[in-house]
Amino acid sequence: MKVNALQRLRAKLKSGQPCHGLWITLESPSICEMAVALGLDWVTIDAEHGHLDWKEIVEHVRAAVRSDTVVLVRLAENNTALIKRALDIGADGVVIPWIETVAQLEAAVAAATYPPRGLRGIGAERATCWGQCFIEHTAEADANVLVVPIIETVTAVKNIAQLAQVKAADCFFFGPADLSSTAGFPGKWEGPGVADLILQAKDALRAAGKHCGVIATDNTNLALRRQQGFGLIGLGLDGGLLIRSLRQALSSVGGDRQIRASFTLENDARSLAVEKAVKCAPPEFRPDRNEVMNARHSGPQLAIAPGVSFDCMVGAHNHARNLTTGLVTFAPGAMLPRHRHTFSESITLLQGRALVDVEGRQYEIGPLDNVTIPRGLAHKVTNLSRSAPALFHIAMASHAPARELVEGYFPRRTMPAVTQTEPGAERVTYTKTVERYSPGNNAAFVDFFNDNLIPGLEMSGGYGYFQHGGRLPAHLHDFDESICIVEGKATCIVEGRRYSMQDQATALQPRGRVHYFINETPAPMAMIWVYAGPKPERIVVEEACATEPAVAWSAA
Repeated sequence: MKVNALQRLRAKLKSGQPCHGLWITLESPSICEMAVALGLDWVTIDAEHGHLDWKEIVEHVRAAVRSDTVVLVRLAENNTALIKRALDIGADGVVIPWIETVAQLEAAVAAATYPPRGLRGIGAERATCWGQCFIEHTAEADANVLVVPIIETVTAVKNIAQLAQVKAADCFFFGPADLSSTAGFPGKWEGPGVADLILQAKDALRAAGKHCGVIATDNTNLALRRQQGFGLIGLGLDGGLLIRSLRQALSSVGGDRQIRASFTLENDARSLAVEKAVKCAPPEFRPDRNEVMNARHSGPQLAIAPGVSFDCMVGAHNHARNLTTGLVTFAPGAMLPRHRHTFSESITLLQGRALVDVEGRQYEIGPLDNVTIPRGLAHKVTNLSRSAPALFHIAMASHAPARELVEGYFPRRTMPAVTQTEPGAERVTYTKTVERYSPGNNAAFVDFFNDNLIPGLEMSGGYGYFQHGGRLPAHLHDFDESICIVEGKATCIVEGRRYSMQDQATALQPRGRVHYFINETPAPMAMIWVYAGPKPERIVVEEACATEPAVAWSAA
């Protein structure tokens, strides 16, 4: 046990300084050595999830010996034998999962302290220098050992005031993913309302003089957690940080991609450019509808709130399936009241400045910034200008959209202007600063949303920018697509038919229609594309399938 390190950690926490650490899941003790060499305040060795065995755990503990880095071991359960063993091999404290009651927390504390206060046996292991320091270790261990419960259930949050009264526990950690799961949102980091639950519990613990910890999801979230008053902040998991660094490096050379649970390298939007073209369209994709080119104000015009009008471009009126897109104009200072949908919605600002509020999380956005909101999340939108209108492109994963107005108050938080998916909730993309990739010649794309970026989303889409000659290969989809030309002039080619599009004109490409877009002008061209499917997938076919009539289906 490193008493000096423990006392230093507590002194920093008491003075209000954040203590940064690393969550270790990989077996190499070099990882712990790196954390120590970089001066991290603490590390947690995760023995609950993953594959670490006791030999690997003790090697991590050894890597931090004679340092100022506190070493904690996260155990698989609140178990007396496991707590004793972790402390006997030299850990400075233990992290206990799934603590919900005072009795459970007191049992963990008892297992970590020596009689007569507790139940810990005296072992001749590393903690006592293999039996050479019985008196020294037992004299200092109880006063310094860290027993850190994880608050990761709704029940634990309900009992937080009672848990805060356990004197021997001065630090608490939060597990947002498990807390979200017990709140009914499995697989989400912070499901709807969970972020507020964590902050409420954190405030209750801080009021009782306790310190709180959480793992940051990225550097922006790290800064936010510091502002929120968390004292023990994990920079991340070792594996997660490695993947984050790898993806940043891949992104710089246009090769970033998502990891999939199957560990297979399936196609995503970034790999489309290398697809091999098939001779003609598969017969099972034969379309049952023609494409429709829609100029502004050619479809239904709806007043959806005072000063807010919707120009529907793609939807039920032109036989789109599972998709509605269009343009929404906000008069100066106009606001669309808080509401929710039973489907996801994408909001891209084309002109002006706007504030998008998603359950109190407020994002100020400018031209070409996108906010995508999964189904069920309450949101509202305000035109920040008192003198100029704002224009939006919107997309909804339904051809029969409806909304439910939402009353009530959500605590307001101003969110940083950084492209990210809010854990368990919306995704915000700031297009000017986000990385782009190339799916075709002289074309640069940004993915706004899909089910990789927002798990469970029903649609996918993004922004495409084309220089002179920029184009995509001839292709088709297994779902309907909407393409809105937001800058310049585009030529759309569909099975031998050519169309010229500009000024927010929007194409509906039904499932199976072979097409491509090309910029034949000297000036740039840009589009917002939306698929009525969760993955940006396509089938590339030979050029003649798009440029010549009837070729696409000649073999069908």
